[in-house]
Formats: sequence, C-alpha cells, structure tokens
Amino acid sequence: MPKPTQAEKARDFRSLHEGGKTFVMPNAWDAGSAILLAHTGFKAIATTSAGIAFSKGLPDYLNRLSRADNMLAIQQIAAAVDLPVSADTESGYGPSLDDVRETIDLTIKSGAVGASIEDFTGDPSAGLYDIEEAVDRVAAAVAAVDASNVALTLTARAECFLVGHENPLSESIKRLNRYREAGAHCLYAPGPKDRETIATLIKEVDGPLNFVAGLSPTAMSVEELSQLGVTRISTGGALARACLATLRTIATEINTSGTFSFAGEAIPDAELCSLFDARQK
Repeated sequence: MPKPTQAEKARDFRSLHEGGKTFVMPNAWDAGSAILLAHTGFKAIATTSAGIAFSKGLPDYLNRLSRADNMLAIQQIAAAVDLPVSADTESGYGPSLDDVRETIDLTIKSGAVGASIEDFTGDPSAGLYDIEEAVDRVAAAVAAVDASNVALTLTARAECFLVGHENPLSESIKRLNRYREAGAHCLYAPGPKDRETIATLIKEVDGPLNFVAGLSPTAMSVEELSQLGVTRISTGGALARACLATLRTIATEINTSGTFSFAGEAIPDAELCSLFDARQK
C-alpha cells in the first residue's frame, strides 16, 4: 500500500475535527515514541515541545528550545509515521507576524499537517499578547496556511489559565472566539480540569476544542470528555514526563537497593527492532 501524501494526511486530520466524534491525539517527542504510539492504533499524533526540550536537557519555557531544533524533531517525527502529525510550534517563535508566517511555512515543509499558536509572549513579566495583537498573529498563521498547498489545521491557544490571568475562563472564551473568527480551525485553553469549567468552554466557544489530559491523575476519561463535547484530547508533555518519572524510579532502585526489577517490564529488544525495522521497508 502506498504511503499517504502530506495532502492526504492533512485532509484526514482536518476531517477528524469535523466528524463530530472525540479523538485522542497523544504527543510524541522523537521518532521512536511516535512509532510506538502509532503502532497502538491512534488516528493522529502530535509533537510536544516540552518533551523535545526535556530530551535535550532543556527546560520547557522562555523559548529555550530553538525553532531549528524543534523543527528538526518535528520533521523526524512526521517522517517516522504514516499518521497525521500536528506540531507544537509554541508561540510562533518570534514577536512579528513575519516570524509567525515563517514558522508555519517551516512546519509545512517539515511534513506536519497541524500547528499551534500560543498567545503567551514567553516573558512572564509581559504575560499574554494584547488580544488584538494575538488575533493578528492567528490571522497571519491562517494566511500562511491558505497560501500553501497543504490544508494544515491550525490550533489557536489561549494561555490564560497557565499564566494566572485574573479571569481565565471569561478571557479564554473571549480570546478563543476571536481566534476562531480569525480563521483558526481548532481552539485550546490548556489548564482547566473540572467538569464545570470545561463544559462552559465548550458551550461558549464556537469551534472544535482540544483538551489536554495528564495534568492531573484524576483527569476525566475519554468517555466523560466525549459526553461533554470535547473534540480532541491531547496529552501535552505528560507522556514524556511519565517516561522520565519511570526512568528516575528505576535509577533510584538500582542505586539504593542494587536490584533490577524493571527488567521484567521492559519491551523485548527483538520486539522493538521488529517494530522499527518495519518502518524502514
């Protein structure tokens, strides 16, 4: 069977947002994690700038992960799987509209079929971009998509809950609706965990919403989120952090007790070799 083209992946990814059904899009941080996630049966995957940063020994803030390094990882992940890949492109890597447009262009060239634009400036002292500037940035990203030959799905993010805005729910609703009017295809306000807040967002925001799972061990299930009307569920950096947590537990066991109980849980070498070798054929 021939591999799907980028245009076909883009079409399939966009249709997932328009089909009226909830889908889960886990976040990979390298080619290996992407292949493993694809193998388990998901319909799409995303990248995580946090996970990519952690894999390079970098923190997940203040644009410490360069655009070049992020794009390289996105390209490797997109090339590793036949599924649609949505790229975490942070705030567009620069304050100008040209920066945003260039980031979208580079994302499309990387092979991804989705991208996201945050409205956080990256500077804790500055907080969010002014709403009009943030809307212009989303519009610039949409224009870059429209000028390409790939129907990339753009997700616009309101970071109000994460930056400690005094009225995060009402501000998120206002911003997300403006981003939708500017042409965003999917909307995302990371941070809320309770059913009432999520339900209000879904009711008041005009467009498909993404919810990030993994911020809390008591997070709602896929079925519960689907009943609320969530369109897309991602995992952000949670999978990468969980893997690093497991590594720390294993290392602590080895150093404190001198035992290797983790060995029984490890995926056999032959199984991984077979899985990864199949991608080369």
